[in-house]
Amino acid sequence: MRLANRMKGQEAGIFNEMENLKKLVEARGTTVINLGVGTPDRPPAPHVIEAMHRAVDRLENYRYPLLGRPDLYRAAAGWYRRRFGVALDPESEILVLMGSQDGLAHISLAYVDPGDIALVPDPGYPIYSFSITMAGGIIYPMPLLEENGFLPVVSSIPEEVARKAKMMWINYPNNPVAAVAGREFFEEVAAFAKKYDILVCHDVAYSELCYDGFKPVSFLEAGGAREVGIEFFSLSKTYNMAGCRIGFAVGNREVIANLQRLKSNVDYGVFYVVQEAGLAALEGDQACVEENARAYQRRRDVLVEGLASIGWHMPKPRASMFVWAPLPPGYSSSTRFALDLLDRAGVLVIPGIAFGSRGEGYVRIALVQEEEVLAEAVKRIAGAYKFGPAAGSLAT
Repeated sequence: MRLANRMKGQEAGIFNEMENLKKLVEARGTTVINLGVGTPDRPPAPHVIEAMHRAVDRLENYRYPLLGRPDLYRAAAGWYRRRFGVALDPESEILVLMGSQDGLAHISLAYVDPGDIALVPDPGYPIYSFSITMAGGIIYPMPLLEENGFLPVVSSIPEEVARKAKMMWINYPNNPVAAVAGREFFEEVAAFAKKYDILVCHDVAYSELCYDGFKPVSFLEAGGAREVGIEFFSLSKTYNMAGCRIGFAVGNREVIANLQRLKSNVDYGVFYVVQEAGLAALEGDQACVEENARAYQRRRDVLVEGLASIGWHMPKPRASMFVWAPLPPGYSSSTRFALDLLDRAGVLVIPGIAFGSRGEGYVRIALVQEEEVLAEAVKRIAGAYKFGPAAGSLAT
């Protein structure tokens, strides 16, 4: 039984290697502080959990959900209107998904044919490249560089590439680089996409994990954005509902209809119990969202300020649940540094190279532990390393 060519090279080698080394470190009796996987560690708000409790007892919730509850679609439209000032038609411009990853993975199958070009950020969240590969498309990497604020420079994309491109992925606030984008950038992307007839897919999963008074904007706020694109939102990060698997795609009604048509041949929708939890999250008290962001901001400050105090400096992100940390002075291989950090300090982070070639020189640190655990991580790192100009026993 020969594996399909599309699956070749899809093994997330570095993630497997980190997990294997983690087990070896734990076998020595060390409790590893895992700052690798970007999954929320905080619980949903009580009113969300209570909504699920009530829904579990309703026998009608065990039917095929198919498209789902109309009131959930109206709630999603209401949330977008309140949060971004974007008016959406619940019947034609919204599609409820089994988490945003569901839509991110499937949209390429609806729009990318074998040999088509897709514009993909480098570094970027792996599902973008994976979805293009599964559809048989060709990836054209858009470098996310520090000197450009980790924004792709669309004007630098060659004309012959732009004319052949079918799709563009963008993601702000960003995973892994924790960068943010403003309306001006989205306006530029929308104009570029309209000129070259490119579908824009914007992943906005981290819009509510924002700090220091900063408020991310929606791609759909940009003029002309709805003509060329859709946006994916997830309840996973905003409401700590990662295991519930619920999110939605919004925007261009033709694209939404085609994604819905594809999805109707793949699954039967989101479990009604989870839909009721999503409804409670979107329409309930939003104080939990603000408190969640404050908690992550405190974590960010403990980690970034603590590491700066021992000589490892990195910028404070304005949003997302990640810190994109340049390697300490004297180190050049993100993989070797991450493996050594786990071995010597028992702290697990992800090498930047795992997210694309432009991720080399960085590690991604997820703020998925309580403040005291992050403080312990800083203490361990301080005990294992002496950062400074002379550091670099692992330099290559």
